[in-house]
Amino acid sequence: MSDVIPPEVRPKPAVPAKPPNVGAPSPSSPFPPQGPGIGGGGASALPPSAIPVPIGSHVTSHAVGHNVGHGVGHVGGLPAAHNGGHAGSHRSGGGSTLLGYIGIDTIIEQMRKKTMKAGFDFNVMVVGNSGLGKSTLVNTLFKSQVSRRSAGWARDEKIPKTVEIKAVSHVLEEGGVKMKLTVIDTPGFGDQINNDNCWEPIFKYINEQYEKFLKEEVNITRKKRIPDTRVHCCIYFITPTGHSLRPLDIEFMKRLSHSVNIIPVIAKSDTMTIEERLEFKQRVRKELEKGGIEFYPQKEFDEDMEDKSDNDKIREAMPFAVVGSDKEYQVNGKRVLGRKTAWGIVEVENPNHCEFALLRDFLIRSHLQDLKEVTHNIHYETYRAKRLNENGGLHPISSNDTQESNL
Repeated sequence: MSDVIPPEVRPKPAVPAKPPNVGAPSPSSPFPPQGPGIGGGGASALPPSAIPVPIGSHVTSHAVGHNVGHGVGHVGGLPAAHNGGHAGSHRSGGGSTLLGYIGIDTIIEQMRKKTMKAGFDFNVMVVGNSGLGKSTLVNTLFKSQVSRRSAGWARDEKIPKTVEIKAVSHVLEEGGVKMKLTVIDTPGFGDQINNDNCWEPIFKYINEQYEKFLKEEVNITRKKRIPDTRVHCCIYFITPTGHSLRPLDIEFMKRLSHSVNIIPVIAKSDTMTIEERLEFKQRVRKELEKGGIEFYPQKEFDEDMEDKSDNDKIREAMPFAVVGSDKEYQVNGKRVLGRKTAWGIVEVENPNHCEFALLRDFLIRSHLQDLKEVTHNIHYETYRAKRLNENGGLHPISSNDTQESNL
């Protein structure tokens, strides 16, 4: 009687050797091993329609070409180079190498690279009485000497007492990102005994920048990138009287609120106590609402509930009570920006001392791009539509006229 061999120790039947051109699928391949007919150009073991295709492939032939990229001659009557070319494969020495992740969200990275190469433009105007610290605040905001004094103004030089427009441009770079910052100062605003129509030079300057941009747009031969000198933001400095807004403040903001993004701030707020500052802010908000003055961010420009929630918090905190300083002092072992007084040091970036940190966060971190978009899509479009309706359309201008207007 012959011995019975248990199933687990029975010898396995011999398996015929595989052709040399057919191997096991790679761990990353979603397809099963192919039959011998694929490598030689003959009929495949499975028809193309029966070969599994990973979810997300656009065309079956693309996935097949990618799968048989190892020296495959053709699949389904199509050349392998054609089938695999659109699948993102790169052949080198008979091998297949993926170029990387492919998805529509990669457009964000593409936009980031192009924007970093082109850089940004941001133009901010500061308006207010002399001596309110406009230049100092801007220097503190961008942590650079970008005020008009850094452009050749001496400290002992007399500031003109008529409303002038002085623009100073600087290129700031941080983390590989370049931004051309233009600060437009208005020395002499509100310093005269008779301040009637003292806002007209400012209003004229804002419209001149819109006109310059419009002429570039209607030109037959336009520049690849039109220089943007439009005012994206106007920081209006309110005198810390502790009582109410002056008639000049109300008139200025009312006339210019539909042409530029106005951000009201209370200058040198360290001259008031915390209680006086809160009462003054509430009084200013009521007067702005009573006068129908719209300041940025406007309620009608909130795009969704998230924007509305964020902007409501900002509107409740306005006008920001700020303090500016470009001097550092030692406080608890740290170097901080501040103003030294007889009773201590007012820390500029301390939220318990002033709201400068809120202004900087709002102006630079969260709403800088939105300020530019509102300027282009709302204020500039309003001016553009008005100009085209008045003149029946602007005629294209020659390159010579463009050069003269830039001068």
